[in-house]
Amino acid sequence: MMYLQLMSLRMPDESKNLLTQKFYEFKDEIGVNPETKNLNDHVLLVDGFNTFIRSFSVNPSLNEDGAHVGGLVGFLKSIRYTINKFKPTRCIIVFDGKNSSKPRQKIYPQYKAGRKVRSRLNRLVDWGGGPHNERESMGMQLKRLVEYLECLPLTLISIDNLEADDIMSYIPNSVLNKSNFTIMSSDKDFYQLVDERVKLYSPTKKVLYDRDLIRKEFGVYPQNVLTCRVIDGDKSDEIPGVRGVGVKTLVKEFPLLAEDKTFTTKDLLDMANSKDSRVSNLIKDNELIVKRNYLLMQLSDPDIKNQIKLKIGDSVKCMAPSLVKYQLQTLFVKDKLWGQIPNFDNWLTEFHILDHYWKNKK
Repeated sequence: MMYLQLMSLRMPDESKNLLTQKFYEFKDEIGVNPETKNLNDHVLLVDGFNTFIRSFSVNPSLNEDGAHVGGLVGFLKSIRYTINKFKPTRCIIVFDGKNSSKPRQKIYPQYKAGRKVRSRLNRLVDWGGGPHNERESMGMQLKRLVEYLECLPLTLISIDNLEADDIMSYIPNSVLNKSNFTIMSSDKDFYQLVDERVKLYSPTKKVLYDRDLIRKEFGVYPQNVLTCRVIDGDKSDEIPGVRGVGVKTLVKEFPLLAEDKTFTTKDLLDMANSKDSRVSNLIKDNELIVKRNYLLMQLSDPDIKNQIKLKIGDSVKCMAPSLVKYQLQTLFVKDKLWGQIPNFDNWLTEFHILDHYWKNKK
């Protein structure tokens, strides 16, 4: 097999045996030979900053010098775990660009204005030459994380003035509109993107959301999530909703929203205008808030200039870097992470498989 022959040129015997075993386990588990799959058959689309912040905030991992490395280690472990769980053919990681919140802050200045990292560590850390506070440590770990990711067969995308959410919605809708996707994020904004091709994996809940599970948990199907959320608001992004009207109250007032049909924000406002009730009157009185929230929260048609759309498309099509094992090992040694990821060769096997798809892309 071309993949195993290729890897045998640069791996010791014990690693080759492990990779061969993993390759056939992969083949048997999914019932498909990886040699016959296409690069873009199943894309793991990762919300980079969401994953990093979650790891930094809750992962207490320390390196051998006692420095906090939870953001770095937690991210790497989380990505590897998710690749192992869902067996994608490629992985795209998207980070918020510089000034990513500014376009939405032009619509609503308070958007994400007071957002803070909810770190549970609350201590000074020694990272890179002396004690630093947690925010400095976060920046250093994020910068170092990119160096690790650039040694792996992954596509990294970050564009100034764009949030990751916008890029992550544009890719499955326009760039790879025939591929299957697993989105990795704990952000409920992505509920609205779930359909027959797109599923959402929450790493905090360890749950994979499809259309039916969102209907069961949220009360409506994905195509109507946005219509409900513009009423409910989003506390995590500091977007206030219509006070006194939550999702359950809204669906109880307008039962049609729970059906497997599409109702837009305009449809909801029309329904509210046709009734005289407490809920309907609250919605009518707050019509400007509802319309504003739609502009802030909708992802089906992100406000991206044509030139930037071309840039996103080029980034997706651009060849991912090959797996660079030596450089990774050098970083692990420098950052003293062996205690956190002791079985390095085993940890790399999932990335070898992704490397294979790139080298044999169809």
